[in-house]
Order: sequence, then structure tokens, then C-alpha cells
Amino acid sequence: MITLREASYEDCELIRAMAQKSFPATYASILTREQISYMMEMMYSADAVRSQFDDGHRYFIAFYDGEPCGYVSIQQQGADLFHLHKIYVVPEFQGRKVGGTLFDEAVKRVKEMHPGHCRIELNVNRFNKALGFYEHKGMRRLREGDFPIGNGYFMNDYIMGLEI
Repeated sequence: MITLREASYEDCELIRAMAQKSFPATYASILTREQISYMMEMMYSADAVRSQFDDGHRYFIAFYDGEPCGYVSIQQQGADLFHLHKIYVVPEFQGRKVGGTLFDEAVKRVKEMHPGHCRIELNVNRFNKALGFYEHKGMRRLREGDFPIGNGYFMNDYIMGLEI
């Protein structure tokens, strides 16, 4: 059974631990080990996760039969615009509808925060197999770009959107 709860500062290490399993597995065939290490430090150091909370990210953690198995992060970026920053499922829990549950929770929470018409956007690597998942959930490709993230690295992404 999948359960969800909103995360707090006290969950920073738990989020980091799940990221250490899910993030490298997601990008192993797409990015170099060096870029994965750089991005892990940039996005998932304890300070980085705490800073994300301070910047208004709302994290939600999924549990499968009581085991932490994934997370999603959303943030309001404009009057009618929200960004789904992160949605990852620990590899051994993939295929159990955890990702869909997390995505649906993000949409539900955005609707609670903004009952009127708005859009959710996310960045997804152009070679990430999750692209089909997002399209299945109703998102469409809006644009693409190569975004510098420092150290000579880029995120080569589609920006996808969902009108809600």
C-alpha cells in the first residue's frame, strides 16, 4: 500500500538517502559519473535540500508498505505557474505505481494552493525514459533548452507543461 506525507526539515537526510539510490540510477546511461556526482552535491547536499525548503519547495514522501520509496517537490513560481522540481522513485519500487501516486499528489496539492486555472511545468532530460510517463499523465512538450548548471555541465531538457 502507498501512503504519502508532506516532508519537513527533519526529512532532509531521508530525501538525500532516497536521492542517492534513485538519481544515479535514473541518469547512469545519460550523464557521466562526474556530472551525476556534481549534480548530487548541487541538488542533494543537506544544505541544498534545506535551502530548497527555505525557497518554498514543498516535498512529499511516498512510503510503500511503510518503506520510504520516493519523493516529489513542487514550488510556486508565479501567480499561475508551479514547477514540479523533482519526482523520483527508488529503483526497487519502480513499477508499483509510486510515480503516478506522487505525480497525482503534486497536482492535487497545486490545486489546493491555487483553485483557479494554472500550469505545472517540469524539466525532463530529453533522453530520460520518464518522458513517456509524463506524456501519459497529460503533460506536453512546451519547449526545450540546454541549461548551464555550472562546472561546464548542462541540463539538456524538455520543459513540459500541464494545464490544470
